[in-house]
Amino acid sequence: MTAAMYVPQFFVRQKLTMMVNRYDITMANPDGSEGQLLAFAQQKRFAFKEEVTFFSDESRTHAVFGFKARKKLDLNAGYDVTDEYGQPIGYFKKEFGASLMRSTFRIEGPGYAGLGHERSQLVAVLRRFSDVPFLRFHFDFHDDAGNLLMSSDRKASLRDKYTVTVPDQRVDFRVAAAMAVGLDALMAR
Repeated sequence: MTAAMYVPQFFVRQKLTMMVNRYDITMANPDGSEGQLLAFAQQKRFAFKEEVTFFSDESRTHAVFGFKARKKLDLNAGYDVTDEYGQPIGYFKKEFGASLMRSTFRIEGPGYAGLGHERSQLVAVLRRFSDVPFLRFHFDFHDDAGNLLMSSDRKASLRDKYTVTVPDQRVDFRVAAAMAVGLDALMAR
C-alpha cells in the first residue's frame, strides 16, 4: 500500500527567529539539490501544548497538515499528525524510558508502526553530557519486522538542516515531515 502523499526524499531546514521556530521543507531533486517548497512550518516557543502547523507557503494562508500534543505539559505526550481537515493520519511519541541514553521515538500510520533510535550511541551520550553546538545526529526508524521506514540525517551547518529519506512507501510525507520537524523541535535543537 502506497501512502496518499509519498515523497521518497526531502530536506528540512530550520530558520532561527526570536519567537517561533520556522522550517522550510523542500523536495530533493534527483541530483541531490533542493527543489520546490513542499511545506512551511511554524512552532511557537514556550507554548503549554506543543503544536506545529504546516502551510503551503510562507504567507501562511493555507494550512496543509500539522501535529499537536495530546496533553499539555507532559514530557511523555504523544503527538497526533492530522491532514488539512484535522483528520488523523499518523502519530508519534518520544519513548522516555528507552531514551535515557539514546533518544527513541515511536511512529505510527496506516499499515505500519515502528521505533526510531539515534544511530550512534556515542553521539547520543556526547549530546547528553557536552555542549557541542554542531553535533550531527541521525535517526533511523524501523518497523517491527526490521524494515527501514525512514531516516533523518542532520547535516553539519550553522543552522539545523536535515535530509529525510523515506524508502517505505507506506509512510505518508506529512507524517515523515512532522516526525522530522518534531525531532528538531522536541529535542530543543
